[in-house]
Amino acid sequence: MRKTKKIDSVYRIPLVFTPQPEGGYTVTCPALPELITEGDTLEEAQENVRDAFEAVLEIYAEQKRTLPSAILLSPGEVVWSEALVGTA
Repeated sequence: MRKTKKIDSVYRIPLVFTPQPEGGYTVTCPALPELITEGDTLEEAQENVRDAFEAVLEIYAEQKRTLPSAILLSPGEVVWSEALVGTA
């Protein structure tokens, strides 16, 4: 189980889940081309996004680059989200 920690910022990032011929999914982000991850299932691919995004944050910090302003949510901003739900 993942340890709960305080969230400093919330980001809205568009994700593209592409099914792979051999199985599983590749995940990319049009707003952050550096974000690429994968998973054997939709659930695993979704779980891997957080780690991939944290790696992108580190890259941007090391390169002293700013993230696209459109992905940062303002405090108190209403969040609308879609979820991927797989069924057997």
